[in-house]
Amino acid sequence: MVRTRRARTSVGCLVTLLLIVTAVYFGFNIGEAYFRYYRYLDGMKQEARFSARLTDEEIQRRLVSLADSLGLPEAAGRVSVRRAANRISISSAYYERVELPLTVRDILFRPQAEWTY
Repeated sequence: MVRTRRARTSVGCLVTLLLIVTAVYFGFNIGEAYFRYYRYLDGMKQEARFSARLTDEEIQRRLVSLADSLGLPEAAGRVSVRRAANRISISSAYYERVELPLTVRDILFRPQAEWTY
């Protein structure tokens, strides 16, 4: 006796595959924004560590260059550098636009680094 296969399982596999591909696509968009944020934050921490040898303007210029090389929005280059006694604080704030299913979201990032020397 020959059994016929139902098309339902093939369609179910295609739908599952479509959902997985969609999740990976949009997850990649969000993940890329956070990856750039963490790289920028790491650069801020490095600048804070070596801040005793650099002026505030040099730190700002280097972070503007880093933000530009990472492809961050222009607002990320607006860096605030504050020094007090043996402490430095570097901060910035910017929005990054991310595509999600059926919508586009702006995510606020606030990288901040502090160092005591």
